[in-house]
Amino acid sequence: MTPRQEISAWRPSVAGVVEVFHAHFTEHVYPMHVHDAWTLLIVDDGAVRYDLDRHQRGTPGDTVSLLPPHVPHNGSPAGPQGFRKRVLYLDMTQLDESLIGPAVDGPDLNDPVLRRRVGQLHTALAHRGDEFEAESRLALIGERLGEHLRPRLTAAETTSPARGVAQSLRDLLDERLLGGIALHEAARLLHAHPTHLVRAFSGAFGIAPHQYLTSRRVDLARRLLLDGQPPGEVAGAAGFYDQSHLTRHFKRVVGITPGRYARTATAR
Repeated sequence: MTPRQEISAWRPSVAGVVEVFHAHFTEHVYPMHVHDAWTLLIVDDGAVRYDLDRHQRGTPGDTVSLLPPHVPHNGSPAGPQGFRKRVLYLDMTQLDESLIGPAVDGPDLNDPVLRRRVGQLHTALAHRGDEFEAESRLALIGERLGEHLRPRLTAAETTSPARGVAQSLRDLLDERLLGGIALHEAARLLHAHPTHLVRAFSGAFGIAPHQYLTSRRVDLARRLLLDGQPPGEVAGAAGFYDQSHLTRHFKRVVGITPGRYARTATAR
């Protein structure tokens, strides 16, 4: 089978939706990465196999998958035919941080009503002038997602755990997203050995610190490209050394080059 890559991405004028992303892949394999938004995923053809919080998951049948922010995951075709997917990236106004734990425990929701509503929202988002309809449908979707997730909350999940060195390093990486930070400087600031930092972070989050930083920068680059900034300017604005550095990591995570990604938005 000839490898196929069809991608369309855009930022709609609907509060709460960070990005709409449609893709058809036959061979692309997503590396471990994170997003700072909720990933609401439906698969129209084929299936996706992915790992989330060290557990293997999938998208069978008419499942709706909700992947929480800041939790590493990957993705690959579950069969030779690949997959065709539609994704909404939703900001934290739609689902709050307390629901991340329940979403990790059960990201794949077998709910035909929810599935239908998500499809209807994608249709509304594809047509300019239908923003009010999209906002209405998004409100119903957020409510139904909450109905799935809130019953799973426990007292332990609603209580903030002690902040360890891994969380402190993640906070530091978020603060230094653009400028970056040397591992030895991070170790000095956090009063920990560099090797311990790497091991603690990887053990806590299932992703190496450098992978986390790169995927956060790719996420930022996606937003800037959808806002109309040229790839050459986006590279520096998103913390990459130059355009070739951006292109290498962007293609590895997203599946296409930044230039092609930007053109999918401007073509709308």
